[in-house]
Amino acid sequence: MTRDLTPEMMLQAYASGIFPMAERRDDPEVFWVDPHDRGIVPLDGLHLSRSLRRAIRRGAFQITVNTAFDAVVEGCADREETWINDTIRGLYQGLFRRGRAHSIEVWDGPDLVGGIYGVTLGAVFFGESMFSRRTDASKIAMAYLVDRLRQGGFRLFDAQFLTAHLASMGAIEVPRAAYHVLLQEALASTGEFEAPGAVPSPQELLQRITQTS
Repeated sequence: MTRDLTPEMMLQAYASGIFPMAERRDDPEVFWVDPHDRGIVPLDGLHLSRSLRRAIRRGAFQITVNTAFDAVVEGCADREETWINDTIRGLYQGLFRRGRAHSIEVWDGPDLVGGIYGVTLGAVFFGESMFSRRTDASKIAMAYLVDRLRQGGFRLFDAQFLTAHLASMGAIEVPRAAYHVLLQEALASTGEFEAPGAVPSPQELLQRITQTS
């Protein structure tokens, strides 16, 4: 079954409310997950701590969009335990080539120090994973991502599981049935990840988040 998976089948799964995982990096098999409680990031409720706002305002990092997708996925998989195996990595690469997967990258000079990636369908962003090699790098990526989703007309940011990291930024948990209602409503609309164009300046980003959070 795993060998027969295609990017198109992945999109069908996401539209049904399930997502893939592997037990470990070297396990070739993939299983499907439909959590009892689902983590989501309210697009109008992002919380940025004072220290994070200061970090964004300093502008010490450079932010890019879709310039190093494979490297972001690899950064997310570069940990002792990961659910990203070769099968899943190849499927995401296929989705990226089809314009259905996207990444936000955080750079410190020439070094990729953080990022986040996920899949888009309708007006839904299915967040998959993030990583950080500098303090606040993944949170900064999240802030730029949420702003891009809002500017692009997205209605739902699916975070899969609620973690302390995500909760600190305003993520919440909803029951499976409520998530599926939100999912179907958002799939009926269209979001455009590329529509916002250039990455905003730190000042513009903070101004927009302050106005809507």
